[in-house]
Amino acid sequence: MPASVSSSAQAVAPSRIREIAEIAMTMEGVQKLYFGESNLPTPEFLKEAAAAAMAAGYTTYTSNAGLLSTREAVAEHYHRRHGVTLDPAREIVITSSGVQALNLSIGCLLDPGDEALILTPAWPNACSIVAMNQARAIEMAQPLAGDRYAIDFAALEAAVSPRTRFLMYTSPSNPLGWVATREDQERLLAFTRRHGLWLLADEVYERLTYGPANPEPSILRLATREDAVLVAQSFSKSYCMTGWRLGWLVGRADLIAKATQRNEFIVSCAPAFVQKTGEVALREGEPFIAELLAMLRANRDYCVGELRSMPGVTVPEPDGAFYLFPRIAGLTDSFGFAKRLLLETKVGLAPGVAFGAGGEGSVRICYAVERPILEAALGALRGFLGAG
Repeated sequence: MPASVSSSAQAVAPSRIREIAEIAMTMEGVQKLYFGESNLPTPEFLKEAAAAAMAAGYTTYTSNAGLLSTREAVAEHYHRRHGVTLDPAREIVITSSGVQALNLSIGCLLDPGDEALILTPAWPNACSIVAMNQARAIEMAQPLAGDRYAIDFAALEAAVSPRTRFLMYTSPSNPLGWVATREDQERLLAFTRRHGLWLLADEVYERLTYGPANPEPSILRLATREDAVLVAQSFSKSYCMTGWRLGWLVGRADLIAKATQRNEFIVSCAPAFVQKTGEVALREGEPFIAELLAMLRANRDYCVGELRSMPGVTVPEPDGAFYLFPRIAGLTDSFGFAKRLLLETKVGLAPGVAFGAGGEGSVRICYAVERPILEAALGALRGFLGAG
């Protein structure tokens, strides 16, 4: 019998976003709104910081937890913005991206056969990481209640089983743009405390909020340091550093100790010069974030207006992140729709089905690009919808 790939590897489904992207990468002139990134370059002051760090010799291994100075910069960020005091030596690990922060945390929480509750629609990587750990992701769709998404706490209560280990939510949400209110967070925290579960918060878009739902949305404001709470974060979105692969994980000291050990067997450590660049981003990046937010708010408002004027399109106004998730009346195959749209108009959108339960019937639009790109893409989408 020939050697075969493991059943756990076979169980991991391919990314449907990547399927669209791979087609788009063979084409010229595509309006690329399928990935979760701005097309703006990393700002010059961060490129200069990276060059200075390399010149200063930050080109070697660091601690598995990352440079202490980088962890201290993260701790200072939370104290300055949220009034939260963290121990940089025990409660923070620097990671090579936000997705690696999720890998570390989920790997520390699950045994084969365990279950995780994940609020969806959501970026699909978390569910796939659960599958890679030979566990089961139970997708809990967030219903649209009026003009904003909600959490179905009755469904969460019904879904808890003896194998449930954690609940994960994303705020601000990719793809919904939903931001958990303080009341939402209090109820999520109470739910996980009551059931003895970990609460994993993906807060990668935490700096990109427009209000009024929760302008300072970190769960760490409400949790104690003894709570079973984990926060995954990244430099990618707020500082246009997607290709730099730098993030962090904050959590209870016992889990962070094990996550630090696991880091050795995954990447050892994030690159030292990239960590030093992250320190500069946290210290000096506020003017850039303010400019980025102004652009994103204007783009959001433009796109919402355009989409709401298209027949059969429903779109709530997002409170954070840089996505719109319009629902298209009668759409039952969002992947097929996105593929045809790409091939016929060269507009690349992410299919809603890629984001799990509650996603089918919608598409995701990333509006973190220059206005002319959005104008061309939405004009093509309007024509495509009108053509049936």
